[in-house]
Amino acid sequence: MTGFTVDPWDPGYAAALAVEALSELGTTSAELALDVECPPADWKPVTPGPDAEAPGTLLVADGVRRIDARVWVHDPDAPMPVPGIAASYAAGIVRCGKEGADLAAIEVNRTFISASPYTPEVKTTHATYQPSKAADSSFEELSLALQRQVTQLEVDLAVRHRSQDDDLLLVDGPLRGRTHLPRTVGYIKTHHTAYLPAPQSAVVAALTPGQRTPVFLMGTSWRRHAWYVRLPVQSTAPWAGIARCEASADLDPAAVVRLADALTLALPPLAGVDYKDPRAPQNLVPIGGLEKLLRHHLGDARLLYRALRTMALS
Repeated sequence: MTGFTVDPWDPGYAAALAVEALSELGTTSAELALDVECPPADWKPVTPGPDAEAPGTLLVADGVRRIDARVWVHDPDAPMPVPGIAASYAAGIVRCGKEGADLAAIEVNRTFISASPYTPEVKTTHATYQPSKAADSSFEELSLALQRQVTQLEVDLAVRHRSQDDDLLLVDGPLRGRTHLPRTVGYIKTHHTAYLPAPQSAVVAALTPGQRTPVFLMGTSWRRHAWYVRLPVQSTAPWAGIARCEASADLDPAAVVRLADALTLALPPLAGVDYKDPRAPQNLVPIGGLEKLLRHHLGDARLLYRALRTMALS
């Protein structure tokens, strides 16, 4: 087995770069079509009409990740060891319906990522880390390689657990990498970039709980439909309780408007509450509960770190 060394540096340090921000690094609004639903001059808050219906079943997908150790892979073809990460990740699905919510699935994986072709499989006393190759050795690329695995696991679980024609899949985070899934919406809780011009941004600030903006089309490093929605919130700050939703750019305008209305009806009852969650209301109750459960299933970080160090020294 190719050797490796565990770096003593805290594996969590510099790993706090938001995954949602990573997915948008270096992007600009190269494309912005504001007339998908109505002319830009006619933008105003939208309340779903009487014909709009919430989905019969809302599937909520989320994933978590944790770097268990920073590592150095001893590559015989390289003059120096190659940096990498040993990480744990998990994904799950919560099924929300008229009779409440239930856990549909949870799956946990471990991965050992580096740019070296000699990246080994690492079997410790507590877990096995499967090898995976990154495009280069930068921390950003290692982190993105890990996030791609999290996203793929979410996709796999979603495909296995979708069984109804009237379900809608909500994935926590940008829709990138999942635009091919039918009836699927990405859900972004935090805002790293101001995409809209000032007149349309003012419409976002004017939303009341249960309202959304008109749908627009945006293109950065990838294209998607998007809209903003406001959840129930006590704060009067202009963007308090605002989330951005994303849907496939391939949908026709009528279909994406129906999807936007359905989700605008479905989200308010699921909004987080501030006395339980500091990220409320955008951190939906099913997402917050699922994240907590997934992190528990990742296992004890200190135990896994010690096991990796022991294996590296053996």
